[in-house]
Amino acid sequence: MTQPEVSLPESPPARKPRRLGLYLPFILLLIGAVAWSGLWFWVRIQTADRMDATAEALRAAGYEVSWGTRSIGGYPFRLNVTLTEAQIREPSGWALSAPRLESEAFMHALRNWVFAAPEGLTFTRPESGAVRVTGQVLRASLGEADRRPPRFDFQGRELVFEPAPGAQPFALSSAEEVGFHLRPGPEDQGALFLQVKKGQARAAGSFGRIAQDGEIALRLDLALNRMSAFHGDDWPGAVRAWASDGGEAQVREAGLTAGDAILTVNRGMVTVGADGRLRGALEVTLREAPRALAALGEGGVLPEETAQTAAAVTAARQGADDVAQAAITFQAGQTTLGPVAIGPAPRVY
Repeated sequence: MTQPEVSLPESPPARKPRRLGLYLPFILLLIGAVAWSGLWFWVRIQTADRMDATAEALRAAGYEVSWGTRSIGGYPFRLNVTLTEAQIREPSGWALSAPRLESEAFMHALRNWVFAAPEGLTFTRPESGAVRVTGQVLRASLGEADRRPPRFDFQGRELVFEPAPGAQPFALSSAEEVGFHLRPGPEDQGALFLQVKKGQARAAGSFGRIAQDGEIALRLDLALNRMSAFHGDDWPGAVRAWASDGGEAQVREAGLTAGDAILTVNRGMVTVGADGRLRGALEVTLREAPRALAALGEGGVLPEETAQTAAAVTAARQGADDVAQAAITFQAGQTTLGPVAIGPAPRVY
C-alpha cells in the first residue's frame, strides 16, 4: 500500500543581518574622535590666547616677557608648549631665561604643568649679574596656581654654575642635587623647602675658603603665614603687602654645612622690613665658627676687624667640641652675631 506523501511547510528565507549593529560602534568612535579633536584644538587656541594675555598683563605691571618661537602640540591626549629664547625679567632686576623651555600637561589635568630646560637656563641677579646653569636634570612642576602659594617643585641634578663674563662670582661651582618646593597649607599658611646636596664651592670665593675642599650642603624649611596677603604688581610689592599684614616665616629647620664648619638654626621667626631686608632673630648652633669668620675677613666679605671680634666672641662661647651657641639678629638693616654687628641684613628685595 502506497503511503501518502507528506509535504512540509516551506521555511521563510533567512533575513539578511542588519548592518547598523555592525557599524554603530565605529560610527560612535568616529563621532567621539571628531568631538575630541575639536576640543583639543579649542584648548590649544585657548592656551595660546591665555599665554598672550598673561604676558601682556605682566608687561603692563613692569615685567619684561618675551620668547622667540612658540609651538603647541601633543595631540591627542597632552598639550606640549615649547618656547625658544624664553625670558622673564621682573622690575627689580631678577630675571630667568632659557634657550629652550618645554612644558607639558595632560588634557584631563590642565591645572598641573611640568617644565624642562634641556639646554640649561640662566638666572640674573640685580646687582651681581647672570649665572648660567646646566645639568643632567632641570625640571619643575606647577599646580594649584590659583592658591597662595601655588604648589611648585624644582629639581636639578648634576648642576654646574658658571657666572657670565663680567658678573660677580657665585658661591657654588656645582651641586649634585638642588630641590626647591612650595606648598599651600591650611589656615592661610604655606611652606617653603630648599635643599642643596653635595655642593662644591668656588675655590676663589668665601665659601671655598671656609669649606677647604669640603662639601657644601644647605637645608631650609619655613612655615609662612598670612599668605592671602601675598599679592602685588611685582615681587617687592607682594612682599611689602605680606609683611605689612603681619606676614612672618617660622624657621622649622635650617642648616648650612661648609666642610667642617656647620651653622644650625634651632628656632627663629623672621619677616621683611620696610627697607626690604630681613628682620627677626634666630637661635643658632655654630661649629668651627672662629675659623669660618676669619676666612670671611680674609676674603673681604667682612671687615677684618669685625671678623676678628666676632671670631673672639664665638671662641669664648665654644665648648671642648668646638660648638658654640649664639643668636643672630636682623634689626635696623643690620645683622648682629651676639653683640657684634657683622654687616647688612640679607636683602629680600
